[in-house]
Amino acid sequence: MLKLMRDPTESILLADLGVLRIKGADADRFLQGQLSNDMQEVVPGHALLAGYHNPQGRTIAILRLVRSAHEEILAILPRELAASVAARLAKFILRAKVKIENVSDSLRVEGLVVDAAAPSAAPADAGLARIAGAPPRWLRITAAAAAVSRRDERQHWRGLDIASGEPQVYAATSEEFVAQMLNLDALGAIAFDKGCYTGQEVIARAHYRGRVKRRMQRFVTPSPQELVPGTAGRFSDGRTFKVVDALRRSDGYCEFLAVTALGTREEAPSESALAPIEASPLPLPYPLPE
Repeated sequence: MLKLMRDPTESILLADLGVLRIKGADADRFLQGQLSNDMQEVVPGHALLAGYHNPQGRTIAILRLVRSAHEEILAILPRELAASVAARLAKFILRAKVKIENVSDSLRVEGLVVDAAAPSAAPADAGLARIAGAPPRWLRITAAAAAVSRRDERQHWRGLDIASGEPQVYAATSEEFVAQMLNLDALGAIAFDKGCYTGQEVIARAHYRGRVKRRMQRFVTPSPQELVPGTAGRFSDGRTFKVVDALRRSDGYCEFLAVTALGTREEAPSESALAPIEASPLPLPYPLPE
């Protein structure tokens, strides 16, 4: 694994992430009606997690929002989704004074992680946006330059995401999961006291009227296994699952996040051709709502 960085000038290039720029006098108001979190919480120096959902409450994309100027928000998401999300959001601009640009080719995203035990864990860089959770991590958005992301570094960052229980949505899983299946409520990515937004009715109903029966959980295989986002399978106890994110560790074992039934056994259909896999549960750093 990559050593934790103490020098704030060192960073990991996250080349697979893209950036949308949402700019204009109505930028905050527009996003308030589209995303699951409260735009009043997007403050300089912090990256806010939010979901973008369809009317059925299923997650189109997960965004990290960074305030780059008074009337400008940068949204970080997988590069493979940037163009389609920008186009989808643009359909709802109507008369709002807002402009949405896919600036993934002109900006690059870097990640910084430092040792929390260091004398000064917070780097003195105004251009960084802190990610919630531990170890301390920041995002930095800079002008694009010719640079190559080393796989071992990128995989280290992905491992931190998985250990933190933070989901990501890719092209293979866009619109597959309702917000709570991805634990977005447990991660503070849903503001239940804000006004209406796309998908809000379904998400609120799941929150107030009943327990979500399938949630994202963390696992590790006891033997080498190749899993990728979108992989569907079943565990040896009969529960079906779908992979949210996965990392093949240096020992060949796979650590992954997957949406599956909570607690109780869920029998797979008898005609299922899916071969069962063995996997052991790993703890999440946050409790799941009852």
